[in-house]
Amino acid sequence: MAVKTEMKVVVLGGGVIGVSTALELTKRGTAVTLVTEAALCSGASGRSLSWLNSAGERSRPYHALRMAGIDRYRTLFAQQPTLDWLRFDGGVCWFSNDAAGTQARHAYEKAHGYDSQLMTPDNVAQADATIDPDALPSQAIFNPGEGWVSLPHLSEYLVNQFRVRGGEVIEHAGKASVITVNGRACGIRSELGELQADAVVVACGPWTPDVIAPLGVTIPNGSPVSMLVITEPGKHELKAVLNTPRAAIRPNPGNRYALDHDWYEADIQKLAGGDYHIDKQVVAKLAEEASQLLRGDEPLSVQSWKIGLKPIPGDGDPVLGQLQKVPGCYVAFTHSGATLALIVGELLAEEIVSGEKHPMLASFGAERFS
Repeated sequence: MAVKTEMKVVVLGGGVIGVSTALELTKRGTAVTLVTEAALCSGASGRSLSWLNSAGERSRPYHALRMAGIDRYRTLFAQQPTLDWLRFDGGVCWFSNDAAGTQARHAYEKAHGYDSQLMTPDNVAQADATIDPDALPSQAIFNPGEGWVSLPHLSEYLVNQFRVRGGEVIEHAGKASVITVNGRACGIRSELGELQADAVVVACGPWTPDVIAPLGVTIPNGSPVSMLVITEPGKHELKAVLNTPRAAIRPNPGNRYALDHDWYEADIQKLAGGDYHIDKQVVAKLAEEASQLLRGDEPLSVQSWKIGLKPIPGDGDPVLGQLQKVPGCYVAFTHSGATLALIVGELLAEEIVSGEKHPMLASFGAERFS
């Protein structure tokens, strides 16, 4: 009688989706090696606003996947309600002088059963009393079921579990590629050498299309450059996530705020070595814009900021699952990586171990670009 051997999987990518997938694979009895180019969580996961939501308009399959993602966070939050890096205190958004657009978005959300409430300057304190009502236009939207997570904290939490379950982590491996034999993925080659595997997961954020391209698979890449700013500690009382025309802001552990937006994208310069630069005055302007959203006279001070590419596939929808052209090679390339991290890790692990396509991922294969 043949002896069943343990399945071996290499996960390329040390961001939250790679870490989540690696952990879920170990839960299913798989031997997993997690390989990352630099340090864990040093890419997009380390500079994400990480707003947990499915607000606005998107396809039904994408909305369903995001809602399942939020569900997994709610389970984690219910199990550990004292975590300071995962909260569900709602989200508030508004647009510049666009009452009709605000009402249309609200109506769309309500039609899909998404908890959505119209607010005005007179009652926005019901959503969060820290919001300055003078900052609002005539209407805003409050989504009570939304939340936020600090991905560096979540990643550390997941990696610790991964290691306890016997998972191996290889950091600072440099650039890596997928090895194939007779068209099937059978391992990876990095600057540290080769690793053999029964399956390979490529979860390299905005660089995923570059890793996949030598395999003859094209995934359009729409990843823009973005920046996340962390403020100095202070008496910060905002609990909700705010998305506004000039600043997005959420709480961050340590009595700090995390800030981002896209109006300064053109001010970010790419340097010869691949790093990015932005004038400190632009960063200070973002903090000033965020300060104006909040009650009180205490301006927000900047502690640090990180700049890099934000993973977004060319058509905006996730790219998830096995490559039809390269059996044994699975990809995870998506925007909304925070919202989707836990559910994508779970469903990808199910696909890999079972060999069967999960129905919730059926719409997101890379073959749609062929």
